[in-house]
Amino acid sequence: MPASTDTPLVELRKVSLAYGSGPSRMLALEDATLDIAKGEFIAVVGPSGCGKSTLMKLVTGLLPPSGGEVRVHGKPVKGPIRGVGMAFQAPTLMPWRTTRDNILLPLEVVEPHKRRFRANKVEYIERVEKLLASVGLGGFGDKFPWQLSGGMQQRSSLCRALVHEPEILMLDEPFGALDAFTREELWGVMQALWLERRFTAVLVTHDLREAVYLADTVYVMSRRPGRIVKVSKIELPRPRTLETTFTAEFVDIVHDLRERIHMEHA
Repeated sequence: MPASTDTPLVELRKVSLAYGSGPSRMLALEDATLDIAKGEFIAVVGPSGCGKSTLMKLVTGLLPPSGGEVRVHGKPVKGPIRGVGMAFQAPTLMPWRTTRDNILLPLEVVEPHKRRFRANKVEYIERVEKLLASVGLGGFGDKFPWQLSGGMQQRSSLCRALVHEPEILMLDEPFGALDAFTREELWGVMQALWLERRFTAVLVTHDLREAVYLADTVYVMSRRPGRIVKVSKIELPRPRTLETTFTAEFVDIVHDLRERIHMEHA
């Protein structure tokens, strides 16, 4: 379970976001209110275009809200926040860098690691090797991305997102482009990383089984303008396994979420 804390790590209070102005103004997100506890794993699901990725950009300070307030550590977010790792559907690994050097990249550009990189490079390489081993890629540090399968590339991408030990990990459909077997295998990898490190995680996904497998709390969003229309606490014990996904309790939660999303298409 997530760590107990009096003040949530992340707070959204009646947050809205509009793109453009005048007749072309489009309200993407409306009246979004949620709390994310330190160490909590949440998932955000909903119809395409409902503002799931917009929500992530607001939490990280990449976009300012048009209304309402976003707070991290109790302080209003006024710009991009530190201590964030991000993983996307496409691994976006640089093809001319080895797997190890791709994972080292955040340590080369993110403070305070950037100024320490040369002096601490041996220590940082050891950190990368431990991460690679933890996701089943021990011994693959010298391989280039084009020598890795899609699943191996995404494991490398997760390592890169975590190597600078972020407080918050943002996951924007990180397994969406993978085949079903690889995707399910990486759910287990992701859960193991979270159980070991207890970072705060925000997952955007279209896969309801993935959301229920990984999250402590699932937020369902409406059609645009996106509003949070359902909050589902996932009380299933951890660690969860693929066998868990066939239990009646798991299936019932997935069906409940699917019915709420289908209401948005009615």
